[in-house]
Amino acid sequence: MNKLSVSIAAALLTFAAGGAVAQTAAPNDAQIAAIVVAANNVDVDAGKLAESKAHNKEVKAFAKRMVTDHTGVNKQAVALVTKLKVTPEENDTSKSLKEGGAQTISKLKGLKGAAFDKAYVDNEVTYHQTVLDAIDKTLLPNAKNPELKALIEKVRPAFDEHLQHAKQIQASLK
Repeated sequence: MNKLSVSIAAALLTFAAGGAVAQTAAPNDAQIAAIVVAANNVDVDAGKLAESKAHNKEVKAFAKRMVTDHTGVNKQAVALVTKLKVTPEENDTSKSLKEGGAQTISKLKGLKGAAFDKAYVDNEVTYHQTVLDAIDKTLLPNAKNPELKALIEKVRPAFDEHLQHAKQIQASLK
């Protein structure tokens, strides 16, 4: 696993394996909403940085797509929680995601050219796989509200598509 992904991946893997980081109970819908928003924001932030720093045109285009797609998911999530009158509840996992995302951005900012491109894409592969694992093992099984569960199910294929696209770019960069 790439060093840039370790803290984010650790948070999500721990979460997917049996509950949120340092939380013993399964997450409730308000906590799931906060996790969804945090996970998307982390990828939006990394994508914005990659849009400006990436050297490879394909990496730049991928970064732009991550910003667009994950911003769109967050808009849907915010609209849904507003409609449901649910306030996203910060929790150890959402906080850990934000901290890991900030660490990743900091590390990426220190890289340039092909090294940046490789690190960004490697992070995207690990990140999307880890998010998919969290969706499948924790978010979907624990979401109680049918509309929240439906939103997560609706966006899951996009995360998988992002993973496959990132793997394709990763292979082309080697």
